[in-house]
Amino acid sequence: MRKLALMFAMLFPISLAFSQETADEKKAEKAKSGWNFGGLPVVAYDTDLGFEYGALVNLFHYGDESIYPKYKHNIYAEVSRFTKGSGINRLFYDSKYVIPGIRLTADLAYLTDKMYDFYGFNGYESVYNMDWADDESSFYRSRAFYKYDRKLTRFTSDLQGKFKNDKLGWVAGIGFYDFKVDTVDIDKLNKGKDEADKLPYVDGGLYKRYVDWGLIDEDEKNGGFVTYLKFGAVYDTRDNEPNPMKGVWTEAVVTYAPSFLGIGSKYEHAKLSIIHRQYFTLVPERLSFVYRLGYQGTIFGKCPFYLQPNMTTLFLRGSVSEGLGGAKSLRGIIRNRVVGDGIAYGNLELRWKFARFQFINQNFYLSFNAFLDGGQVVQKVKLDAPSTITEAGYDVSDYFSTENDKLHTSWGVGLRIVMNQNFIIAVDHGRAMKSDDGTSGTYIGLNFLF
Repeated sequence: MRKLALMFAMLFPISLAFSQETADEKKAEKAKSGWNFGGLPVVAYDTDLGFEYGALVNLFHYGDESIYPKYKHNIYAEVSRFTKGSGINRLFYDSKYVIPGIRLTADLAYLTDKMYDFYGFNGYESVYNMDWADDESSFYRSRAFYKYDRKLTRFTSDLQGKFKNDKLGWVAGIGFYDFKVDTVDIDKLNKGKDEADKLPYVDGGLYKRYVDWGLIDEDEKNGGFVTYLKFGAVYDTRDNEPNPMKGVWTEAVVTYAPSFLGIGSKYEHAKLSIIHRQYFTLVPERLSFVYRLGYQGTIFGKCPFYLQPNMTTLFLRGSVSEGLGGAKSLRGIIRNRVVGDGIAYGNLELRWKFARFQFINQNFYLSFNAFLDGGQVVQKVKLDAPSTITEAGYDVSDYFSTENDKLHTSWGVGLRIVMNQNFIIAVDHGRAMKSDDGTSGTYIGLNFLF
């Protein structure tokens, strides 16, 4: 997606920052109290989805300023729409002060995506043909071939408490997900386009072929409702949650989808997610090296295809936590390129706070980051690939490879504009190292990756 969003909001602070003298950059931050907020218009355009419009706001309550830069309450709200039907409607809340001794996070969202990515399962075992995706003269092949239509209604709530060691805590939570899945509505996406810009029909794309071949069951092909029960433990020694300069943040969480809470006995399953993050100061207050290592695997049962991209996390830093591939996992690699019953991944980053200044009575800093991302499938989705393909001009090798999945890697750079240490405008540009993973991706949103 070719985003134009938020760029105009960045230009003025950036130009102002570089005009500051060194002494100004070293000024002590002013502690904040009461309610503070960052708000931005959402303005974007996508060739397939149309014009995006809307707004987001992030409110932080710092109390009497004694806890700054920590906060008492964090409220995030976004409403944005694409003119052809996709959109984000989201409300997020985080606080350690509603329930004494307990951290409460809650997220309510309704997300519609007319072109949700689907490239099959098990990474490189599923062939991705860039020529098909780019060749819009073909009746069957266009960028819509690797897509389907998805609507997701989601509510999640997590509680985190401490054991006797205040760095070690427990986690319990619940999540309700309602997925509605269908083929891409080409007619709607082509409405109002010039003939030369219209998407060719793809006869349901890869998604419909997987259904026809029996790789996606009839019971799961249109989505479904699932309740996730969550429990686990977390160890946290970070000095600053939004962008730590030192410390460790590790979590181990089991998510269980029981058959008696909506998903049906056929898809009862449990997954284990382990994520370790560590932060090192290289230059005090300026330069840090950080990394994240993660694993998510199926313990038992069958996970339906529409849930496989979901990645468990205790703190949503965007509207979704899905992958591998895309803005929140492997930047520069196409979204959902690496999907399996079990995945492993890692991210390495250098973060450099190169400018500090005060503007509109708020504390700002700018941060440059360089990163290397990688991941692969370590537990395969069991597939019985068809022995022959009846589609004229194509055979099994156009869809399935005999090679096992290997490491998918990408690299890139990014910029962060940070207000009062908590409201963070993020821009990342990543490039895939193999053409089988796409070419590149630019992502504009909020927050550091981890």
